[in-house]
Amino acid sequence: MEEKLQFITRKFVSTLQTLPAEARGKWGKMNAQQMVEHVTGFFMVSSGKLKMPLVTPEENLPRYKDFLLSNKEFRENTKAPTDVVPEEPLPIRSESMQKALEKLQSEIDAFVQYFHEHAGATTTHPVFGALNFDEWVLLHYKHVVHHLKQFGIGI
Repeated sequence: MEEKLQFITRKFVSTLQTLPAEARGKWGKMNAQQMVEHVTGFFMVSSGKLKMPLVTPEENLPRYKDFLLSNKEFRENTKAPTDVVPEEPLPIRSESMQKALEKLQSEIDAFVQYFHEHAGATTTHPVFGALNFDEWVLLHYKHVVHHLKQFGIGI
């Protein structure tokens, strides 16, 4: 767990530094800056700054949690439900890739700080339900690795 957290907090953003904003992934519709802004949004969900409704039926949550706790990765071209992430990528919000990366690092830090200040808290992911800090770390790690692979970046 600690290794995954260290990667997320200290290495993920620096790994993206050389990726051009307009770079296209091996799958999906987002360019690199849209991906960075997409990932930033989910760090905001994890820290409670951005609220999204649960879209997964309660009876499916145990199966989703099993996936989360497993070593399985997201498959290529895995799509979130359209009521969570729109079919078409959102427009760019930051003025540059560098600004988007700075915002991403800020939201990663805010995620860690939130759970440091609210030990034992949970926040709701729209697909996986209520997650505690360790579960969010696992999910964020799976998510960022998925997007690194999407853009041909190995770790």
